[in-house]
Amino acid sequence: MPNQQKIETVAAYRKLFEEADSFFVTDYQGLNVADMTALRRKLRESNVRYVIGKNTLFRLAAREASVEGIEKHLEGPTAIAFADEDPAVAAKILHDSFKDKELPVMKVFSLEKEVFDGSEIKRLADLPPRDQLYAQVVAAVEAPITQLVGAIDAVYRKLVGVIDALAEQKKTEEG
Repeated sequence: MPNQQKIETVAAYRKLFEEADSFFVTDYQGLNVADMTALRRKLRESNVRYVIGKNTLFRLAAREASVEGIEKHLEGPTAIAFADEDPAVAAKILHDSFKDKELPVMKVFSLEKEVFDGSEIKRLADLPPRDQLYAQVVAAVEAPITQLVGAIDAVYRKLVGVIDALAEQKKTEEG
């Protein structure tokens, strides 16, 4: 019979699975206390929750949240990073923290309900942050409009110049 604390823990994990835009299932072996503290601080600064828990409780919560494809990866020491905002930021922090070490490893990660193998993390980590991607899209859309406005402005400037020249010519002919 499960105790009240485990029921509450599963409910909290289920809520994290349901609310997170993305999550990253990791093995945390190989991180010393200083590494773990630095990793958690960086993740927390980016609004990412890094939870170390029991695999059975993670499994129950994932099942209750209808998360599929991660159960077989919930073996051994497991921590899950839940990202509510930009998944590329969380991926970059985790990848940078793990890349120089044999352990820990990225097991799997999920983006928009699709599960990817942990080896794909580098591709996500190499993406620029979401704000920068938005800025690039805006710049790409804005450039042709700016050129069009510049071209229209040039036509009007020429037209005004011709009208001024005709007005000046008319003055000199009358005067």
